[in-house]
Amino acid sequence: MVLRICSAAMLASLVLMGPFAGVVQAQSQLPLESMQIRSLYRVPEPRDEFVRQCAPHMLGRWAHPEAVCGCLHDHAAATVDDPDLRQALLRGISETGVPTIETDWVPPSKQGEIGPTFTKIAKPTLQCMFEPVSN
Repeated sequence: MVLRICSAAMLASLVLMGPFAGVVQAQSQLPLESMQIRSLYRVPEPRDEFVRQCAPHMLGRWAHPEAVCGCLHDHAAATVDDPDLRQALLRGISETGVPTIETDWVPPSKQGEIGPTFTKIAKPTLQCMFEPVSN
């Protein structure tokens, strides 16, 4: 008797959940598959890549090198409007840990803007290094 009741209950649950089980299963598989594909072809975010390259140069100088590098990216370099100068500045920081712009990293027509760029980033750079923004 108990066997018949259990069998009937299982059959009823399969019949009632049958149409929904395929939907639930398809929905649960879809994100996993897309996550697997995304992880295979994952392109690093520019900010994350910058922090990854910058942080080793900050070790021993600052207690939280990732925070300093992230702040330099988000606040100091973000004040530079020109994309060529900004890219050169980010390159200099990521390669040396210090705001640097080599003249051959920017087009000759923009090399005269290097000095004013350093003036523009001076305050946010010092704030990143000595007065970190707390989130």
